[in-house]
Amino acid sequence: MEDHREESDMGTACHCTEHRDRNTNAILYNILSQMESRDPRQSNPNRSLFSHPCHCDRRRRVCLKKPSKTCQEASTVLVKTVHFMKNLPAFNQLPLSDQFSLLQKCWAPLFILGLAQEGVRFEVTDTPADSMLKKILMNRQESVDAEREQPTVAGVGKLKSCLKRFGSLDLSPKEYAYLKGTLIFNPDIPELNAALFIEGLQQEAQKALEEVGQPLHPDDPGRFARILLSASMLQTIPPTLLTELFFRPLIGQADLVELLVEMLLFR
Repeated sequence: MEDHREESDMGTACHCTEHRDRNTNAILYNILSQMESRDPRQSNPNRSLFSHPCHCDRRRRVCLKKPSKTCQEASTVLVKTVHFMKNLPAFNQLPLSDQFSLLQKCWAPLFILGLAQEGVRFEVTDTPADSMLKKILMNRQESVDAEREQPTVAGVGKLKSCLKRFGSLDLSPKEYAYLKGTLIFNPDIPELNAALFIEGLQQEAQKALEEVGQPLHPDDPGRFARILLSASMLQTIPPTLLTELFFRPLIGQADLVELLVEMLLFR
C-alpha cells in the first residue's frame, strides 16, 4: 500500500503515519490518497517542518541548524533585554527581592519580544541520535539531560507562531518599549513587597502603549487589544524551551536565571 503523505523537511517519518497505515481500511485509504495526490495544495515539496501537526511533534526533539550563529544572536538579544530592565528608573526603585522575582518571571516573554524586534530568524533540525557507545560512556550526562525538557517540533512551532504574530503587528520601537514595560511590571507574581506600586507601573505602561499607537494607526481601533492578546501568548512559551534551544550550548550545566541575576546586579 502506497502512502502519499510526504515526510517533513527533516526527513523523519511520522510514527502517527505508521500507526494509521496499520489500522486504516486499505480500499478506502487508497481512494482518499489518490484524491489527495490530485490536490495541488498537497503536492508542494517545500512545505514547512510544521505543516503536519500531530502528537508525534510533542516528542520529536530538535536543535538549531546553525547553533553558533543563532546562539550568538540570541545572546545579544538577552543582554539587551537585561540592560533594558536595568535602565528603567522605576525598576531600580523596587526592592531587590522584587527585582529578582520580576526578572525570573518576565525574562522569557521579554526575550521573545526581543527576538521579534531584532528580526532574528532560525531553523531547527532533528537532534542527532547518539551511538550506543557514547550513551554508555556518557550515561551520567544522559540522565542529567533527560531531566530537562528538550526542544520539540511542537514547542518550536509555537514559538515561531508567536514571532510571526508580532511580525504582523509591525510594532514601532516605542510600542515595543511600553509593551515590555507591561510585561516587566507584573503585579500578579506572588510575594511581591511592592505589588501595588508595580500594578500602578503596569497600568501606566499600558496607557502609554495605547496612546502611542493611536496616532500611528488611527484606522485600526482594535490594534491595542490585539497587542495585549498577542502578549498573553508569550506566557505560554516555557522558559525551559528557550534555555535549552538557544543557551544550553553556551552555558553548559549553569543555571540561566542565576546568570541573569548576576548581570542584573552588575551595575
